[in-house]
Formats: sequence, C-alpha cells, structure tokens
Amino acid sequence: MTTLRLILGDQLNIKHSWFKKQNKDVLYCMFEMRQETDYVVHHIQKVIGFFAAMRTFAKQLDKKGHNITYFKITDKTNTQKLHKNLEKLIEQYQITTFEYIEPDEYRLDKQLKDFSKTISIKSQVYDSEHFYTNRFDLKKFFKGKKQYIMEYFYRDMRKKHNILVNNNEPEGGKWNYDKSNQKKWKGDPKIPHYVAFTNNVENVIADIKKANIKTIGQCNNTLFEYPITREQALNQLKYFCENLLKYFGDYQDAMYTTESNLFHSRLSFALNLKLISAKNVTTTILNYYSKHTTEIDISQVEGFIRQIIGWREYMRGMYWMRMPKLSKENYLENSNPLPDFYWTANTKMNCMKHAIQNSLDNAYAHHIQRLMVTGNYALLTQTNPDDVDNWYLGIYLDAIQWVQLPNTRGMSQFADGGKVATKPYVSSGSYIQKMSNYCQACYYNYKNKADDKACPFNSLYWHFLDEKRNHLKNNSRMRMMYHVLDNIKEDDLKAIKQRAKQIIATPNDF
Repeated sequence: MTTLRLILGDQLNIKHSWFKKQNKDVLYCMFEMRQETDYVVHHIQKVIGFFAAMRTFAKQLDKKGHNITYFKITDKTNTQKLHKNLEKLIEQYQITTFEYIEPDEYRLDKQLKDFSKTISIKSQVYDSEHFYTNRFDLKKFFKGKKQYIMEYFYRDMRKKHNILVNNNEPEGGKWNYDKSNQKKWKGDPKIPHYVAFTNNVENVIADIKKANIKTIGQCNNTLFEYPITREQALNQLKYFCENLLKYFGDYQDAMYTTESNLFHSRLSFALNLKLISAKNVTTTILNYYSKHTTEIDISQVEGFIRQIIGWREYMRGMYWMRMPKLSKENYLENSNPLPDFYWTANTKMNCMKHAIQNSLDNAYAHHIQRLMVTGNYALLTQTNPDDVDNWYLGIYLDAIQWVQLPNTRGMSQFADGGKVATKPYVSSGSYIQKMSNYCQACYYNYKNKADDKACPFNSLYWHFLDEKRNHLKNNSRMRMMYHVLDNIKEDDLKAIKQRAKQIIATPNDF
C-alpha cells in the first residue's frame, strides 16, 4: 500500500469519486472511537446508527473490491484516538501519502490539519462532493453585509441552480410560502405510517455495551428503523414523495401528542451521514412534483426545498464563517443549568413532556419541537447555551455540530446576538396552543399568567423580556412586544416575575 484514505463516520458517500475504481495501492480506513462517542454524551440510538451505517459501508467497499481496514470500538488494536490509529496504519503499511475528505466539524478539521503537519509523508484533502456550496461561499455572499439574512441567500440559490424559477422569477409568484406552512393538524388528513427499516443491530448493541459507552435515551429492540444505506435512503425519499410531500408544507410546523413524525421525511440522518446528497433529494423532489402538479401545491414543495438548499446550506456556511467564536458566544449572558427533566421527561408541562419523551424514545424531534418547545423553554429560563448545545448535540440522531451548533446557539438561543436570527425565538404558551394539541390535556392553563395553574411559558416569557431589556431594546422586531410589556400593570408584572423566578429556581417542580 502507498496511499491511506480516511473515511469519517459522516462521510458515507458511496458515489464519491474516490470509489469509482479500485486501486490496489490504496487502503481505506474507518474507525469507531471513544474520541467520538465520549466528547459529549450521545443518545444510544445515535451511536448505534453511526456504527451500523459505518460497518455496512465498509462491507460495501470490500464487496466492490476496495482495500478497507476497519477498527471496531472493541478491537484491541484500536487506540480510540484518530491520530494514533492513523500513525499505526502509516507505519504498518509503509504509507507514503495520506488523504482525507474535508471534515464538516471544526474540531475534526483542526485535528486532521494538525496531524498532517506532524507527519513526514505527503497529505491531500478532497471535497465531500455532498453540498451545493463550498465551506466559505456564504462568507463571500455576505461580504460587507451587517446582517446575514437567509432569505437573500436562498433566493440566490434558487436562481443559481434554476430551482423553481422561470426567467429568474419564482415559480408560482412567490419566493417563500412560509405563511402557508403554519397549519395546525387536527387529525385530518390521515398520516401514513412512517417507513421502518429492519436493520439488525444486535452485534452493534453488544459492542457498545461491552465498551461501556455512556449514553442517554432508550433503545427498545435490536432493529434500527432509520436508513443506514444509500438504497434505504432512496427508498425513504421515494416514500416521502409518494405519501407525505403533498401535505408537508401545510403541517411542517404542527405538533401532536400521538404523532411523532407527522408529514416529515425522516431523511436528516441519512443526509447528514451523506448516504444521499442534497442534490439527490432536491432533484428527486422536483422530478416528482413536475409529474404531479395537479395533486401537489407548490407551497408544499417550496417548504421542503427551502429546508434543503436554503436553511441547511445556510447553516453550514454560518458555521464555517463564524467558528470557533460561535461555540463560545453567550450574548444574553445566560448561566442557569439545564433542568434535570431534559433527561427524564418528568415534568407537568405537557408540551415539554411529549417533546422530550419523543427525543428520549426516538432520538428525534422535528424542528418546531426543538425550536419552540425545548429550545424556547431553555432560552426563557436563561439556560447556559453550553448546556443547551451539549443536550441537542447528544440527544438527536441527526445532530452533527456543523448543523446543530448554528441552529442551537444561533437561532434557538440567540447567543450570537442576532447573526442567524434577527430576533429571539421566544413565545408564550399561546404559540404552542396554536400549533399543537399539547395544551388540551396539560396540567397548566395556557391562558393564565401568574397563578399556580398558569402555563410556565407565560410568566417566563414576560420575565425574559423584562430581564433582557438592555440586550434587546434596540431590536426593531421586538418593539411591539416591549410596548405590550410596558403596558402591563406594575402589580401584575410583579406577580408574573415572581412566578417566573420560582420556576427558574426550582424547574423540576413544574
């Protein structure tokens, strides 16, 4: 062997140009490592999913005739450290060239750059061939701008890639149908059962237990239901097009106690492992839509496309534009610990109970549950964004730092001071009541503000605005709410703040 090529756990792109032909002088390597399982406590299903997908990918490469060496988490030869495993293979196989695909996490990117400087052999970096944009395209796009508005970037992406446009004008007459994407689901239309794959992960679970990896969440059987191969991911995408797309846009923000997935695609894990690319997804969606325009409204399609070519690419660009500073920002100076019930779902707040329990059971919650329920509560209780980051990064199957961090610290927690979101995404209980059925069977009343049965979100909301006035008073999008706050009677506000302080001091009692 003369060339060693590293494949990371989120680089499972069988269509990458690396794999177009076999080369007897190239050795591919993949590692399951404590370095990756332990830097934050992950959901058990997340660790299972990564290991299962990685092992399956390694077998695919071997079957195609590539040379592959794979270190399992329990292998005695595994040092559990990336650089040490690489050093071992370089020496063992007398490697003369080290090659790797550009990592999407700053932490791993720095580690591999530092490693490449320490070795005496040649090294080369390759593109992941997954995204529409390069790392720093967004930085170039917003050069000289004070605000980084996603909508402007999204429209440019539509034009640049000729997606839902005619002569540079938006198909259907609108660039964005977000206002049509905020309907409450009340039981109709019926939701088809999600696709559940039957990936046997018994051996993976056994190895995780043997290695004594600390995890959170539940794993109730030895079958892993999410896609772990490109073929499964494409099947998932096909199912989404045929069964869910026609209602996705309408109900993408809806929440319901007995429905974990609603009309969401369940593709994020496969996408973030690069089993399929953003272009795969976008092209498939557009092709299906072009054949079913009488059945599917453009608002449904645009709502999904916006998430893929707009929000996802924008998040990646913001991550690379603002790291490593982004990971330490705390504009609102929040310092409270995350409540214990984020790990147990043991709370009387029905919305929090359901969103957290779903996360613990399935390593999944959709974007509104993350943003406007668990994230909203964490921000209103002025939780340290470090704690919030670690929880989101650990608990969700699809959470990889490049997409998790700017979503959590930027959009959800406003810790970047408004670089991602132009205002804090906070609300009282009325928003949750508007978009879900959570409030119907809740111990608390979403209409009340300060009595013992008042929804905690209500008192926390007004208390938050009052407490953070100096940080937010010049934000033009907050003026109306501060006007409302200023018109609350002094005694009423005092009672609201007293209850909010009690909630923040003893959150696990609520």
